Amino acid sequence: MPRSSHTSRGSGLFGEPEPEAKLAAYRANIDGGSRGNPGPASYGVVIRNPKGEIIARLKKYIGRMTNNVAEYYGLIAALDWAQSNHVRALRIESDSELLVNQMRGRYRVKSEELKPLFERAKKMSQTFSSFRIGHVYREQNAEADALANEALDEVSGKPPEASSASSAKTTRPVRARFRNGAFFTDDKIDLPEDAEVELLFRLRKKS
Repeated sequence: MPRSSHTSRGSGLFGEPEPEAKLAAYRANIDGGSRGNPGPASYGVVIRNPKGEIIARLKKYIGRMTNNVAEYYGLIAALDWAQSNHVRALRIESDSELLVNQMRGRYRVKSEELKPLFERAKKMSQTFSSFRIGHVYREQNAEADALANEALDEVSGKPPEASSASSAKTTRPVRARFRNGAFFTDDKIDLPEDAEVELLFRLRKKS
């Protein structure tokens, strides 16, 4: 019977459980994206050893898929690398709340295209002595995001300088209020015409 994915399963002296604190965890930042959703898709993975040093960068174009599928491909790539390199303790960081909450059992997997990927990732995660997965904001996942964009740009034939410019992101909080079905910003925002923005909503309680 597989044991919990967030506790240590190693064995110490005389077969006693090995404390999780003794297991030095590797960390993998993962990201997946699709231009079009569905559209050309790729993933990026940055893996650090327990000292925090980057020891692997993975990126791959995976064809025409959705953002969520690409996120799972990135997760599976990180798990596969860790298994192949005999990593015992792994911590995954992703900016996909859907993927993280599905892997932690908080959300059901309703999408038929995600179910086989989820089941594969869940099964792989249970092979580690210690496995954790958590959510981070996009700015904390910039390196993995850049790798995913590089993989897409290489396929599309964009030159490196164009690639770096197109994948650059500016993130800053903007206060807004929701009234009568619309958002009204409290801050002045200067944006070019037809600019694309990504919104992250965080509800605040009134004091």
